[in-house]
Formats: sequence, structure tokens, C-alpha cells
Amino acid sequence: MNKDASHTPSGLENAPDDVKLAVDLIYLLESHHIDVDVALSALDMVKADLLNKKGSTSTQN
Repeated sequence: MNKDASHTPSGLENAPDDVKLAVDLIYLLESHHIDVDVALSALDMVKADLLNKKGSTSTQN
């Protein structure tokens, strides 16, 4: 059993990568008792940053 198996629901090993990441993020936020509003604000920042990086990458190619 790997270290992540304790919080990984059965069957998740065959799930798409985005689902696995979402489950990991939810686990991280819940296990650290992050306030919902703080989490949503942080996720907005992360999304904006990733979209910015995605835009920068596509314009450089």
C-alpha cells in the first residue's frame, strides 16, 4: 500500500488525472481545515495563474 492509499477511494487509480488531482486537492483542503472562502479565493488565484501561463505558452509557440 502506498502512502496515498489511505485517502484514495477504491477505483480512483483508473480515474482521469484531473479527477485524481481534484480528489487530492479536496483531501488537502479538508485535512488542513481550510476555510471555504479562503480555499475558493486561493483556487481563483491558481486558476488565473494557470490560464496566464497557458496563454503565454501558446503565444510563444
